[in-house]
Amino acid sequence: MEMRMRDGANKLLAACSQREQALEASKNLVRCSSRILALLSQLQKMRRAQVLQRVGHSSSLSDDLVPCFGKLAISDLRIPLMWKDSEYFKNKGELHRCAVFCLLQCDSQILTSDLQLVDRTLTDICFEDTFIFSEVGPGFLLRVELYSSCAAEEGSLGSRRGSFGVTAMGNFSGKKLRAALESASACASNPHGKRAAPVTSGTFSLEPKFNLLAHVTLKLKHIHNGFKTHDLSLAATEESSFWLPLYGNICCRLVAQPQCMLTPALCGQLKVKKGRDCWENVYGVLKGTSLVCYCSEEGQKNCPLHIIPIRKDALICVSEQNLGRPQSIHIRSKTDAEDVVYTVTADDTQHWTKALWQHLYNMGQWQQCCTELMKLEVSLAPTSFAVQQGSLFHEIVTPPAPKEGSAMSDLSAEMNNLLASYYKKSG
Repeated sequence: MEMRMRDGANKLLAACSQREQALEASKNLVRCSSRILALLSQLQKMRRAQVLQRVGHSSSLSDDLVPCFGKLAISDLRIPLMWKDSEYFKNKGELHRCAVFCLLQCDSQILTSDLQLVDRTLTDICFEDTFIFSEVGPGFLLRVELYSSCAAEEGSLGSRRGSFGVTAMGNFSGKKLRAALESASACASNPHGKRAAPVTSGTFSLEPKFNLLAHVTLKLKHIHNGFKTHDLSLAATEESSFWLPLYGNICCRLVAQPQCMLTPALCGQLKVKKGRDCWENVYGVLKGTSLVCYCSEEGQKNCPLHIIPIRKDALICVSEQNLGRPQSIHIRSKTDAEDVVYTVTADDTQHWTKALWQHLYNMGQWQQCCTELMKLEVSLAPTSFAVQQGSLFHEIVTPPAPKEGSAMSDLSAEMNNLLASYYKKSG
């Protein structure tokens, strides 16, 4: 499916006559290519695991503990820019403008942000989207990549501001521009699906190209219940046409919600020891940082009878089995004042013991994510390309109206129809 999507994006890119459409198609090419590489890498890992299993060299035993998955969310991406004083304050020099977007990859999951137009009127590149990755393990690697493509310069727009060819090529002759647009139009409107002399990559091209500008890889240690600054690794130099003066940092909010903090690990009847030989029947719910005990399963809406703290440093011990007495589970939890030992028992003590050990293992693997449940905030980001950015709102290129009888059609509808057909075939 991704390969068909990539082929479709290539066709659309060759037929685009508007800058916004071409940039979106070029961005889709980057995204599809990244997804294909990620899926091929995942397939290679699966085949390697199958080969090891056949020869009897499995990477892990079935009885080994495996940490739970969780949700990973990154939001409020801020990338500061460092313009020269003459450019930002005195507004001197050529207006350097770029279209940028972020690509985020976690294992085989890949997400992209909306496109942003950036020039010296902005001090930060801001992405308001909230990117959520599901089924993520504690050993994740989240790679954030910033891609950039050189957009129109102020002097190249002139009276033909709406022409995509001028915005993409700068000083481009009118005859060549008209020939290229007519070729793209013929490719878009060909009823038999044959490509009629598309614009190829020769001495000139109308197709914008995104290049990697900077990147950063985030891990479990970077998760913080608040904003945090990370160092960017630059992948381009100042001589590049798509260059932007990055300050060298990225600020974001990276949070995680492990499954052990969201859903109960185990529920059932328990007995809690209150005194020397006094036991109390309760209904226990193991979730998050507590083993909450209620009077009954139906009484979970009421206040709990007991709350046994379960932390990463808690100790779980099982007493020796005696004739006539069920095994007891001793939960030793450290508090600010002293160590407290809670004793519980159940009909299936072994089942509860495994659940508690697994829960402690999950908390130990997710570290700071299990201190308290982090809040995952979803922001409503604009979906259109023409995002208002101060003075740039009135400078966004508007395509010219097609001449009467022209074969130039609205490619937005064609793009949606083509993508819909690909998804339909893949289903």
